[in-house]
Amino acid sequence: MSNISASKPFVLCADDFGLAPGVSDAIIELIAAGCLSATSCMTNCADWARAAAILKDTVASCPADVGLHLTLTDHRPLSAAKGLTTAGRLPPLSRLLPRALLHALPAQAVRDELRAQLDAFEARWNAAPDYIDGHQHVHLLPTVREAVVTEVQRRYAAGTVWLRNCVEPAGACIRRGVATPKALFIAQLGRPLKRLADAAGIATNAGFSGLHDFSATHPFRPRMQAFLTVLGPRPLVHVHPGRVDAALLACDSLTTPREVELAYLASADFADDLTAAGLRPARFSAFAG
Repeated sequence: MSNISASKPFVLCADDFGLAPGVSDAIIELIAAGCLSATSCMTNCADWARAAAILKDTVASCPADVGLHLTLTDHRPLSAAKGLTTAGRLPPLSRLLPRALLHALPAQAVRDELRAQLDAFEARWNAAPDYIDGHQHVHLLPTVREAVVTEVQRRYAAGTVWLRNCVEPAGACIRRGVATPKALFIAQLGRPLKRLADAAGIATNAGFSGLHDFSATHPFRPRMQAFLTVLGPRPLVHVHPGRVDAALLACDSLTTPREVELAYLASADFADDLTAAGLRPARFSAFAG
């Protein structure tokens, strides 16, 4: 998307890299085309080992930020995760969320799994992640957020790793008008993590959008146009492009909406919408200072 000329940088991040080949390969194609500026990686999923090297080759010529998509739901853990798993699998969000809100998550298991997923990232990437966020926003949860901030401080030099901040003003969520209750809930849930990150001197984006219900009854373009409005000073928009393949069908319930997002992000319509909004996809480093 080299013809985009816009004044304001924003991070456009595709989540779920490594989940399945159809997702990973679609994200790589969008990065190569300049349509994305970041992707978040699920290092406990089967495709990470295959796709990491391809992604590394791609970002060498088409720079993009690559982060850890901390995963504590639905998939198999990389650690023992004692007290967190059932029959060797991480719990669904419907079970994890109430436990977290009651401050009943096993802190050691959360720390162990976070460290194992970071180890798996570094083993394939040979470097620290550019940032950390969470699959289904788990990095915002009590016990998890403390573990993330502590581990970033322990493991990495100050100022080298960003965190995804999901806080937005209530007015922005309401004016955008997409999945408003969900956006208000996530924004409120994210406030303690933002305070912890600020106190620790860990950099974050300021402005977050991309939340929706993945309903096939609503076209994606108007939603993305809404996501590109009412942005903060250092905004991040997250998306979920991909192609449906057997591996995805076997491991995740979010399927065909990924193809809808992929088709739009690869289209001339998206380039036109960025130009109209006065935006350009950029890395976190564009926000430095």
